[in-house]
Amino acid sequence: MASEMAKDGAGSPASKGGTLTWWILGGLVSGILVGAVVKATVPDPTAIIEGLTLVTTVFLRLIKMIIGPLVFATLAVGIAKMGDLGTVGRIGLKAMVWFLGASLVSLTLGLVLVNTFQPGVGLDIVLPDAGAQSGIAATGLSLKDFVTHLVPTSIADAMARNEILQIVVFSVFFGVACAGVGEKARVLVDALEGLSYVMLKVTMLVMWVAPFAVFAAVAATISKSGLEVLAVYGTFMGQFYLGIVLLWALLFLAAFGVLRKRAVALFRSVREPTLLAFATASSEAAYPKTLAQLEKFGCSNRVASFVLPLGYSFNLDGSMMYCTFAVVFIAQAYGIDLTLAQEITMLLVLMVTSKGMAGVPRASLVVIAATLAQFDIPEAGLLLLLGVDHFLDMARSATNVIGNTVATAVVSKWEGQLRAEGEASPDLLDAVGPAEPSPGPLK
Repeated sequence: MASEMAKDGAGSPASKGGTLTWWILGGLVSGILVGAVVKATVPDPTAIIEGLTLVTTVFLRLIKMIIGPLVFATLAVGIAKMGDLGTVGRIGLKAMVWFLGASLVSLTLGLVLVNTFQPGVGLDIVLPDAGAQSGIAATGLSLKDFVTHLVPTSIADAMARNEILQIVVFSVFFGVACAGVGEKARVLVDALEGLSYVMLKVTMLVMWVAPFAVFAAVAATISKSGLEVLAVYGTFMGQFYLGIVLLWALLFLAAFGVLRKRAVALFRSVREPTLLAFATASSEAAYPKTLAQLEKFGCSNRVASFVLPLGYSFNLDGSMMYCTFAVVFIAQAYGIDLTLAQEITMLLVLMVTSKGMAGVPRASLVVIAATLAQFDIPEAGLLLLLGVDHFLDMARSATNVIGNTVATAVVSKWEGQLRAEGEASPDLLDAVGPAEPSPGPLK
C-alpha cells in the first residue's frame, strides 16, 4: 500500500513545497480586497455573501467528513500498539496536567491584559439596551451534563455529529480491547492502520479546496461588516491580538523548555494548518493536517493520535484567553466593577465550563453568555462583540492549533517517543508527501 501511495505522492499539495501556503495567503488577501469592493459598490450584497458562504460551508463539511474516521482509526491503532491500559493512563495523565496548566495560563493572561488595558472603560460605542437579546443561548455545562455527554450512546451517532470527545472515549475502549485480544485482532488493526493512511491522503486532496474556502470566508465577512468595523473596534482588537502574540510567546517558551532548539522547527512545521485555522476561523479545519505535520515532525503516532483529539476538547488556549478578556471587557463597558475575588471566581468557573466548548457552534460566545449570566452582567453586551467576532475567532482558532501542537510534542518528548529530526515513518511520508523545505528564519 505504501508503495502505491508513493507513486501518486508527487501530486499532493505537500510535495509542492510551500505552494499551498502561498495559495492560502493569496486567498486571504484576495478575499479582503474583493470583500471591500463588494461592500463599497453593491447596495445589497446578500446574494453574493450567500454564494461565498456556500463555498466555505462545503469545505468545512469536507473536513468534518474526514475527522471522525481519522480520529477513530489513528487513536484505536495507536492504543492497540501501546499494549496496555497503564500506558494509556500515563499518557492521558501527562496530557491533562499540561492542559490544566495551559488553561490556567491562558485564562490568567486574558484577565491580566483586560485589567491592564481596560478596553471597555470610556467606550465611545453606543451600548445596547441591557434587556436586548444577543441570540446566543447562555447554556452552562454542569458536571452531570459533561459526564453524560462524555460517553456516546452510539459510535455511529458520535461520528455523525463529529463529537470528538465521544469518539476518543470509544476509540480508547476499542484500542484497549484490540490489545487484549492480541494476535486475533491483528488483521483488524492492520486494516484500521491502512484506513488512517487513506484518510490522510483524502486530507491532502481536500486541502486543494482550502484557498478557495479562505477567499470565500474572508470576502463574505468583509462584504457583510465592511472594513469600517475594524476601525471602530481597532483598539479592542489590537489589544486582543497583542494578547494572542504574548500567549504564542509563552507557548514557544514552554516548548523551548522541553524541546530546546527543535521548538523552532515545531512551529515551522505547523505554519500551514495554523494559517488555515486563522483564515477559516476554524481550528477543526486544521485538525487532519496538524496531525500529519506532527507525525512528520517526529511525534509518535501513538501519542499524537491520542493527545491531539483530547486537546481539541480540553486545550483551547486561544478561546479560553478570549473568554476572560471578553467578559471583563463587557463589564467595563457597562461600568460594572468586578472585585478581585469575583474575577478569580470567574477564572475558576471558566476552567471548568471552557472544557465543554468542543463541538459547539460559536462555542466561545456560548460560554461567555453563560458566564455573564452568573455574574449579573447584561447578556446584551455580547452584541458589542458579534460584529468583529469572526476576526477575533481567526486568532483564537490559530492559537488553539498552536497550543495543541505544543502539547502533543511535549507529551511525546516526555514519553521518550519523539523521533530525531528527519527520522519519520516511511508509510506516513508516502501518505502525506515529503516535508516542506525550511523557509528561513521563523517569523
